[in-house]
Amino acid sequence: MDDIVLHQEQTTPLPNGIPTYTVNVLNLCALSDGCAMGEIHLSCGEFSSARQINPRIFRRLSINDCLLNDGRPLRPGQTISFQYANSFSQPMVVSSATCVSSA
Repeated sequence: MDDIVLHQEQTTPLPNGIPTYTVNVLNLCALSDGCAMGEIHLSCGEFSSARQINPRIFRRLSINDCLLNDGRPLRPGQTISFQYANSFSQPMVVSSATCVSSA
């Protein structure tokens, strides 16, 4: 789980002025290790967004539990990104992930 890195930064606001944020989640595991990570859950508080997010990429399951990539594996070196819009940034951290076979 230590190989999953989450980076968040503010980006261009929506036309109505609501701030937007881009979140990138990267699996830093070495390709030779073959450590794909699935069922990646994020602690996400009471996450909400004024911009629709593809639920297959990121969705809130319950308070403080969001699922990334519809539970599918994030291969070594792979990054997945999404944008959301809210008056403030939502702190997020990886809360759990499962090592899955790359085969």
